[in-house]
Amino acid sequence: MDIHKTDDTITRRIQAFVDRVAMLKENDLYYYNQPVTELRGGARVIVNGREMGMYASYSYLGLIGHPRINAAAKAAIDKYGTGTHGVRTLAGTLKIHQELEETIADFKKAEAAITYSSGYATNLSVISTLAGRGDWVISDKLNHASIVDGCLMSGAEFRRFRHNDMEDLERRLQQAPADVSKLVIADAVFSMDGDVIDLPRMVELCRKYKAWLMIDEAHSVGVLGETGRGIEEHFGLWGAIDIKMGTLSKTIPSVGGYVAGSKELITYLRHASRAYIFSAALPPAQAAAANEAFKVILDEPWRIEKLRKNAEQFISGLKNAGFDTMLTTTAIVPVLCGSDERAFMLTRACQHHDLFVLPVVSPAVPEGLARLRATVLASHEPDEIDYAIGVIEKAGKEIGII
Repeated sequence: MDIHKTDDTITRRIQAFVDRVAMLKENDLYYYNQPVTELRGGARVIVNGREMGMYASYSYLGLIGHPRINAAAKAAIDKYGTGTHGVRTLAGTLKIHQELEETIADFKKAEAAITYSSGYATNLSVISTLAGRGDWVISDKLNHASIVDGCLMSGAEFRRFRHNDMEDLERRLQQAPADVSKLVIADAVFSMDGDVIDLPRMVELCRKYKAWLMIDEAHSVGVLGETGRGIEEHFGLWGAIDIKMGTLSKTIPSVGGYVAGSKELITYLRHASRAYIFSAALPPAQAAAANEAFKVILDEPWRIEKLRKNAEQFISGLKNAGFDTMLTTTAIVPVLCGSDERAFMLTRACQHHDLFVLPVVSPAVPEGLARLRATVLASHEPDEIDYAIGVIEKAGKEIGII
């Protein structure tokens, strides 16, 4: 490192993280960034030469490696090659991009849809394109970082309400001047806690106070709703959400993000959102894979039912063992550990017994709320889930978490 910069704050900030990572590695507590060398059916992977049960994946319906999806991606490469010719607005739009957006609009029961190069870029660009100085953006306190960054980037008045607290949301809406535009934003399923937003009450409040409503469905598509279409289907509130945001890299085994909504909204975003105008288009194989994945979800509804049963088995088993799984009702299952050290220790014990799980610690969550953020998949079998519960329970007792 340049000796002329050894005392500045940037250097100290970097060094603090370098030292923390080094300490974790020295104590066999660092399990991030491990390369997976082979996928075995989605629920099992090869890591460091060992076969492990996967409990950290976002492939909730087990669609990674699905023959139809793989075939669609390969056919797209044969037809279009491996990349595009630029940004969507100019030479980068392919027929498969239009097909994907039509599929998404149909899946979400919207008039139209638009896709972006990542879910993060989607939130960042869409929020900052819709809201600006003089407007209000009101966000759940536990919303994803991409939402927070989009709100900050917008330059709008940024207010947060207590997590899933609709009374506090109403207070925030009442604080906004009557003549300003208001945008309320929340995750559908929260990525760290696994709980579901109170959409019915949120819709009532947005209508009462004439606010736009944007919902991030990164962790709810394929998880909520009888056919996996998400939170509107889950609550029977089709058409209640103005801006239906989602990702193509979780249940959908591809990459990218999208927004579905009215034709007017999508036309505006196509011509005003910077991440669409100035980012290269999705590669053909990824667009084709995502397009086919939405169709597979509808064609194979058994996956959604199996995911629900697996989640119930996993959550109830951990609760019966004495763990605090917070308020989750979904495939995201936090296993509360308390201190960062306990979360790292529980991860180490699980990894040593062939469970691929990972810790979430401060500053990603508040100090004292460190956890395993485990995920259960439709591709898990009941005996595999029982084994995972047993490993976590034994380690939890030895560490003193339960």
